[in-house]
Amino acid sequence: MKPHARIAAWQRLRQQPTWKLLAADNAPLIAALLQGLLLDAERQVPASLLHERLARELEELRAHGHAVPRHAQAYVAEWLASGWLERRFPEGASEEQYELSTQAIGALRFLGSLDSSRSVATESRLALVIQQLVQLARQTDGDPHSRLAELRAERERVDAQIAEVTEGRIEVLDDTRALERAREIIALADELAEDFRHVRDDFQQLDRDFRERIIEDERQRGELLEALFAGVDLIAESESGRSFDAFWRLLTDAEQSGQLEAAVDAVTGREFAGKLDRRERSFLLHLTHTLLDRGGHVHDVLQHFARNLKGFVQSRAYLEQRRLHQLLKQTEAEALKLRDRVRSNEGIDYTLVLSSARLHSLSRWRLNDPRTSQVDGAIVRAEGAAITLENVGELVGQSEIDFRTLKQNVHALLGDHAQCSIGAVLHHYPAEQGLGSVIGYVALGSRHGMRVPNRFEPVSWCGEDGSERRARIPLLYFLKEKRDELV
Repeated sequence: MKPHARIAAWQRLRQQPTWKLLAADNAPLIAALLQGLLLDAERQVPASLLHERLARELEELRAHGHAVPRHAQAYVAEWLASGWLERRFPEGASEEQYELSTQAIGALRFLGSLDSSRSVATESRLALVIQQLVQLARQTDGDPHSRLAELRAERERVDAQIAEVTEGRIEVLDDTRALERAREIIALADELAEDFRHVRDDFQQLDRDFRERIIEDERQRGELLEALFAGVDLIAESESGRSFDAFWRLLTDAEQSGQLEAAVDAVTGREFAGKLDRRERSFLLHLTHTLLDRGGHVHDVLQHFARNLKGFVQSRAYLEQRRLHQLLKQTEAEALKLRDRVRSNEGIDYTLVLSSARLHSLSRWRLNDPRTSQVDGAIVRAEGAAITLENVGELVGQSEIDFRTLKQNVHALLGDHAQCSIGAVLHHYPAEQGLGSVIGYVALGSRHGMRVPNRFEPVSWCGEDGSERRARIPLLYFLKEKRDELV
C-alpha cells in the first residue's frame, strides 16, 4: 500500500471510536471506568444501576484528588455519543441496558495487551500455527494415496508413543512451559468469547441490509420476498449464520462439551495451575459456562432477528415503509427539478404546520381522578363478521399468502386420505400464517375442492400473540381424484 493510501486509511480509522478512546485526553480515567463497570464483571447493566455505580466511582475518584467535575448521567451521555457505549432495550426488560461497544472492547483489549508481560513469540503459538496448517493441508487433500501415507505415518507415531508409555517413559511438560501454554489457551479462549460481539453486530447489519433491500425493491415480489414467504430463514442461511450455526452445534455437542469440561478439570487440578492468578483460574473454571452464556445470547439474537424479519414481511409493514420511501424519493426528485428555479429564501405561498408539543406550566395540569368516571364493565359478545367467498377472493388478491406450502400440505394429506376438509388439513398442518393460511385454504378449496351447500365447519388457529382464534367457514372438501391439480 502506498504511503498516501495508508495515511488516508489511518485518518479514517482515527475517526473511529477505538482510536478516539485511545487518544482522549482523559483516556486512562475513561478506560478504567469502562473496564471496571462493564468488562470485568457484568457485560450488560440496566441504566439506573450503571448511573448509580458510576456516581459511586466518581465520588471515590474525587476523594483521591481526580478532577471529575461532571455527574454520572453527563459522562454516560458523552460515552454514548462517542460510540464507546451502546444501549439496547431487550425484550421483556423494564429499562434500557448499557454495554460496551465492540470498538471500546477492542481499545481496552489493546491497552491490556500493552500492560501484559507475556512474551509474544512463544513455543505454544508456533506449535498451534504448525498444527493448524498441517490439519488444513490434510483436510483439503483429495489424493487418497497421500492421505493413506499421512494416516500410516500417524499410526506409526502413535504406536511409538504407546511403546514408550508401556516402557514407563512419559514425557511431561515442565511447569514453565505448561504455565505458558495454559495462558496462551486462556488468551485464545478469551478472544473467542469476545468474538461473539462481532457475530452479533454482523447479524444486526444483515437484518438492516435485508430490510433496506426489501423496501428499496419496488417490485411486488422480489427475490428476498419470495424467499421469506417460502419460509427461508435468510439470516440463518447467510455466511455468518451458517458459520455461527456450525460453531453453536459444536459447542452444544454433548460429547465435545464433556471432553472440554474433563480437560478443564484435569488442567486446573495440576500443580502448575496453582501459579495462575485468580482471574485466570476463574476464567478456566467457568470457561464452558462463559462460552454457552455468550453464545446463547448470540443464538437468541439470531432467532429474534429471524422472527422479526419474517413478521416485518408477513404483517405487510414493509409496504407502508416502501410507500414512504417512494414518497421521499419523489419529493427529492421534485426538489432537484426546482433547485435552479426557486431560490432558497423565496416564498412559495405554502404554510407547513409542524407537529410539536405545547409546553405548559405544571400548575396548569389537572390530575385525573379515576373515580369520577365509572366504566361499564359489561362485555357484550359481538357476532362474528360474515364473509363471502367473493370477499375471500378479494383478500387473496391483496395478500401475500404462501400458496406453494398450502398446496404441498393438501397434496401430502390426500396421499393417505380419500378426502379431507380444511379443518382436517389444519389439524395436521397448523396455520403458520394465521388467518392468511385459513383464507388460502378456502381459496384453494373453492378452486380445486367441492363445497357442501349450506354446511359450515369450525376451524381454529393460533395468532401471533399466542391466543387461539376461531372462525366458521364453508364446508369444503379436497378430493383425492383432484390431487394432481395441487402439484
